[in-house]
Parts: sequence; C-alpha cells; structure tokens
Amino acid sequence: MSGIPLRRILLVVTGLSPQVVTETLYALAVGADAASRWIPTEIHLITTTRGADNARLQLLHPVSGWFHRLRQDYELPAIQFDESFIHLIERADGSALDDIRDDDDNRIAADTIAGWVRRLTQDPDSAVHASIAGGRKTMGFFLGHAMSLYGRPQDRLSHVLVSSPYESSPEFFYPTPQSQVIRRPGSANEVLDAAQARVWLGDIPFVRLRSALPPDMRERADIAFAESVRAVQASVTPALLLDRQQRLVLAGGVPVRLERADLAFLAWALQRHLEGRPLQRHRRLNQAEARVDAEEYLAEYARLGSDPSDTDTRTHSRLNKDRGLLMSFFDERRSRIKRAFETTLGEGRAQPYLLRRWGPRGGSEYRFGLDPSCITLR
Repeated sequence: MSGIPLRRILLVVTGLSPQVVTETLYALAVGADAASRWIPTEIHLITTTRGADNARLQLLHPVSGWFHRLRQDYELPAIQFDESFIHLIERADGSALDDIRDDDDNRIAADTIAGWVRRLTQDPDSAVHASIAGGRKTMGFFLGHAMSLYGRPQDRLSHVLVSSPYESSPEFFYPTPQSQVIRRPGSANEVLDAAQARVWLGDIPFVRLRSALPPDMRERADIAFAESVRAVQASVTPALLLDRQQRLVLAGGVPVRLERADLAFLAWALQRHLEGRPLQRHRRLNQAEARVDAEEYLAEYARLGSDPSDTDTRTHSRLNKDRGLLMSFFDERRSRIKRAFETTLGEGRAQPYLLRRWGPRGGSEYRFGLDPSCITLR
C-alpha cells in the first residue's frame, strides 16, 4: 500500500454519549495541523441499543444531527456514516444488548469489537483509526487489544481529550467556528461558549501482533476474542508437546498434523535436543555416525507403529540401502516438518519450533531454538 489509503475508517466504541464521534472527527479533520490532518471516508460505530438510539438522534438526525452540523460548519467532504454504520453488540440469537452488565455481556462485546476490527483490517487499501474514548471502560480495553491483534502499520489508536469543563457537558460536541452557548455542567445558570473549547488527540502506541496469529484467524468470522488472545500468547511463550502414544503434536496448544516418518524424526530430534546432542547431516555412506543416527531414528519410528517388530517398510529400506541416515533423508524430513508447522501456524509463529542450522557452513549442527523447559516429550 502506498500514498493516501483509498478507505480511511474511523472506528469508535460508544455508550450513552455519542459526542466522542464528533470530538474525534474534529480533532482528526479540523484541529490537526495541515500535515497530519486525516479526514475519514467512513465512520463505524460499535454500541448497545441505548447507545445506538442516542447516536441516531444526536448525531444523525436530518435537522439537528451534530455530525451533519460539523461537516457543514467546516465544509468537510462527504463521509459515509448513516444508521447502517452503527453496529450493535448482539447475542448469538440476534438480540442486541442494551448495556454491558456481566461477564457474558463482556464476552459478547469483546467478540463483536474484535470481529469488526478483524473485518475492517482485511482490506489492504484501508487504514483504520480507532478511538477508545467512548463507552464503558471494558469496551475501550477490548478495542485496544483487538487493534493489537489485527492492526497493521497504517492503523492508529487514540483517545480524544477535551478541555475542562467541556468534557463533562452533554451539550458539547465539538468546538464550533462561531460562538455557541451551552450550559455549564452542574449549573442551572452558568453558560459556556463551545467555540472556546480545546479538543486534541492522545495518540496511543500499541504492539502489533497480527503476524503472530495463524492466517485463518485473521480472516475467519467465527474466531472468539479469547481464542485469538490464547493463540498470540502461545506464540509469545512457545511450548511444544509431542505425545508418542497418541501420535499428537501441539505447538502452543495448536495441533500440527505429521505423517509417521516425520513425527518419528521430530521425536528423535527433540530427544537429542533434550539430551544436549545436536544433529548433523551426513554425506558419506556407511559412516559410523550415520548408522547410529539411523538406529536411533528407526527406534522412534517403531514406537509409533502398530507393530514395532515390522521392519519391512519403505523407510527401513531407505535407511538400510543408504547404510545410515544421510542428508537426503534428513533434508526431506526437515523440509516436510517445516512446511507442516508453517501451514498450520503461519510462517512467523512457526519459527520457534523449527530445526535450524547452527555454526559455520560445512561443520554445521542442527538444533532447536526452544529452551528444553518449553518441550514436553511423552
């Protein structure tokens, strides 16, 4: 992506106070200096039924809506924002929440917010600016974490700030270009001039973990927020489990499917790693070390078979023919295992689990980067 994004998306979570939408829009499109001015092409709002009612009446009313008034006051270009851009937080049965009161409501809100962030960041020609200023504190928390999970380099996160005492006034929506009298909060007689208010953005740096997610989790609509968090956590603190009896490999809790020959190679390589014995690729036939490696590998291969005494397999014949475990067999197994991990986890997340070359070319050893404490071999 280069230049100005075709889609500039302002994403906001709100509760009963929709002012955060116009305050953020003003800070981005009017209050910023010319070099950093950012005018969205569309606005998306995530809220409850009560929040949606307030947004429709206070922002989008055809006569008195403050969103339309802001655009007219400052001659902003067309911005897509109508009722279809207000997204309700809904239960599985389609009923919408009127508020967020308990753990179930929090979970539903998290899944809804993460789902919209995931959807809006799929377009490579878009940039998302997300504001955490509105709604309940948990909604801002979920939006910030969703941006960490799915945000890209061009995406931003912010909190809008309003000077006192305007920030607590239900009648304030943005600094008006002409004098606009509003009531001072908490007073029946005192008034303020909205034109004198100051509004600015607090830019929030955030860690972008999108590459740590498996590719399907960046696209599927049925991924729960908690499941995505667990997947990223597993990539940050990798753990590898290999259970020989169940023929099971779990990388950060995610199953990785391997054929018997590849599973045996991984088990053999992990056992060597736990014993502090790096692997080597052997080039010459009938080399003593190659024969020892073949014996150790075939022992693992036998443990994974239905009949350990069956030695009449293609794998046995290859190692016997080569009179040892040579580099052709080594490279094939290593390549297939690498492909399986990267297909399942994604290229970035698979890296800690791969067998890598250490040392100078020619006298190289192969080992895992994983600390032995992160490996369980059953």
